[in-house]
Amino acid sequence: MVGLREILNSVSLGEGPGRPKKTDMESVKFGLSFRCCLDTPLTILPIYLALSTVKAAAMVALETDCPLGHFPCGNLSACVAQERHCDGQPNCPNGADEESCGDNSGWADLFDQTIKRLDPQYVPNHCFLQQFPDGCACAKTELQCVQMNLTAVPQVSRNVTSLSLKGNKIGKLPEDAFIKYTDLQRLFLQNNCIRTLSSRAFRGLYKLQKLVLSQNCITLLSSDMFRDLHRLDWLILDDNPLKSISKDTFTGLKSLFFLSMVSSSLQKLPQESLCYHMPSLSWVDFDRNQIRSLNFSTLTTCDNLTVLSLRANRITSLPENAFQSLRILQELDLSGNRIRALPYKIFKDLKSLKILNVSNNPLGHVHQGQFDHLVQLQSLGLEGIDIPDIQMQMFLPMRNLSFIYFKKFQYCSYAPHVRKCRPNSDGISSFEDLLANVVLRVSVWVMAFITCSGNLFVIGMRTVIRAENSLHALCIKVLCCADGLMGVYLLFVGVFDVKFRGEYNRNAQAWMESVECRTLGFLAMLSSEPSAARRRQTVAVLAAVWLLGLSIAAAPLLSDDLFGNYYGRNGVCFPLHSELGEKPAARGYTTGIFLGLNLAAFLVIVLAYSSMFYSVYKTGVNATDLRSRLRKDVAVANRFFFIVFSDALCWLPIFLVKTLSLLEVEIPGTITSWVVIFILPINSALNPILYTLTTSFFREQGEQLLCHWQRHAVLKKERKSLSSSVIYVEASRQNFYHRGYVPTVPIPEVDPKWT
Repeated sequence: MVGLREILNSVSLGEGPGRPKKTDMESVKFGLSFRCCLDTPLTILPIYLALSTVKAAAMVALETDCPLGHFPCGNLSACVAQERHCDGQPNCPNGADEESCGDNSGWADLFDQTIKRLDPQYVPNHCFLQQFPDGCACAKTELQCVQMNLTAVPQVSRNVTSLSLKGNKIGKLPEDAFIKYTDLQRLFLQNNCIRTLSSRAFRGLYKLQKLVLSQNCITLLSSDMFRDLHRLDWLILDDNPLKSISKDTFTGLKSLFFLSMVSSSLQKLPQESLCYHMPSLSWVDFDRNQIRSLNFSTLTTCDNLTVLSLRANRITSLPENAFQSLRILQELDLSGNRIRALPYKIFKDLKSLKILNVSNNPLGHVHQGQFDHLVQLQSLGLEGIDIPDIQMQMFLPMRNLSFIYFKKFQYCSYAPHVRKCRPNSDGISSFEDLLANVVLRVSVWVMAFITCSGNLFVIGMRTVIRAENSLHALCIKVLCCADGLMGVYLLFVGVFDVKFRGEYNRNAQAWMESVECRTLGFLAMLSSEPSAARRRQTVAVLAAVWLLGLSIAAAPLLSDDLFGNYYGRNGVCFPLHSELGEKPAARGYTTGIFLGLNLAAFLVIVLAYSSMFYSVYKTGVNATDLRSRLRKDVAVANRFFFIVFSDALCWLPIFLVKTLSLLEVEIPGTITSWVVIFILPINSALNPILYTLTTSFFREQGEQLLCHWQRHAVLKKERKSLSSSVIYVEASRQNFYHRGYVPTVPIPEVDPKWT
């Protein structure tokens, strides 16, 4: 979700409205001073038009009779479903569904109110300063001495109005460092590593409007440091190791409306009112600090605050009345903290709020009426938050909501009145289909057919062929039963994909919480466990393997408190990778199965087949026929290699995905879908070939059966021909008898093979 800082940044750098990039805040906060003041109306105009378009679209949506979950095509009477808006493809005749897709909610008006620029007018760029160091850039009364290795504030003309000393080596600011520059309006001192800052360094700067002290080494701000800065409206203190501030730190800043202290190592905010000496404060940015708590009195006198950003701190809890005095607040960013619970009525006084972001907090519960009072809200960020008891009623009171961001795209079905909901896919499924990719939709049926038919064929053939070791045949048939379950799993994934075709998102959440989804996940896990254990030599061991597999697959179904919805994390019902909100027991269980049991089984398989090949090789050394021995060794080696290779092809990608997941590496959802449809069934599809169809005994028995069937078919054909001949002879005899002839060939003289 986009915040005001990012929007301002994009505008200052000439980027158009939409979903702007996050770039250096320097251009936003103080780069405006030298080069942007003349082009302000040209940048604000498209922003104003974009906001007007969004508002107009919202008004049309309210006036047009579109069914729930559909939105109008601009001024046309046609309606398009939520999932088809802003999907990159024009679905409206006039293309209106691809317009106003950027989340600019609430910020344009704030921008116009906050950033005040001069009207465009032609002013010559001649230098009006008489004194300044060589190498500095001068335009009118503005001076830039950037990266000149200056170690102290240089002597310049008294009429300077803007002074930039960024990127130098100024280590301290002594008393009265700028006392003679009474016309100075903008002062930029970032990236100097200033350590010592006199409490009177800025004395006499009564006209100063912007002060930038970011990227320095300031550890302490004295209480009267800014006493003379009555007209200061921008104060930037980013990236300084300050750790703490008090309400008296900002004494004298009665005109300040923008305060930024990003990445300043702040551990706490003042217990008393932050705005006591800053009654005009409108915008506060405390991103990426170490703030652990927010006292109920910290913001009590901040009546004019419109933007408050506390993103990426360490806040664990908030008092219910923390924001009660912020009645005109329009943007609140609490994302990336450690908040475990939000009080039920914490937002009840924020009647003007337009942007709320609480994403990526470990919230255990979201109250049903949590957002009921946010009637003006246009953008809501809930990314990274599990909402197991989500209901449509949670979001219906927010009638102006145009953008909403969830952790799971399945949640979008509970906000059908919101035009743009993200994410619109988890890499496996989309708004329309359980399997988003057409290749996956076809492949799931192909893999299901190969797996089911192959294993059923082997079970049937092993039942018909009885000349081999019966215990060995039992092991193979048990293995095929386990592999066949994978085919059944894929088959039903394909069936439910067809069932939900075109309207999956309406059923997604209910599907993943259903008994059917859990049963499919159980089958997939059960199939992978006995087949990973491989061949056993006794019925007791086979029974133990199946019992172990059943226990492993069924354990997550026994307790939702411990495992949550273990199998219902995605549309294909298979728990491959971990998530931030995953319960500790589920995470440990999945890790133990995939990186414990299955990895150990794979290593045992590799060692066992290596040992068997070595034994076969040693036995063959004593053979007298060298050529025959080599041929047999190569055949055995090839077969063992493909058995181990198929296991590696199946399990190594799964081990890799699981390891990356534990390391909290972001894994695209598409990886999961391809692993489940193509990689996981590899063993199940290839085992019938490797353990039966490629064996010499099976080929010999198969050839004998084929030969027997062919002989049987020939004999059947010959008998059919004999029957036809006998019928013909009988008919001929009757004709002869009618003519008075007597047959000359007696029946005993007929060739015996026809009898």
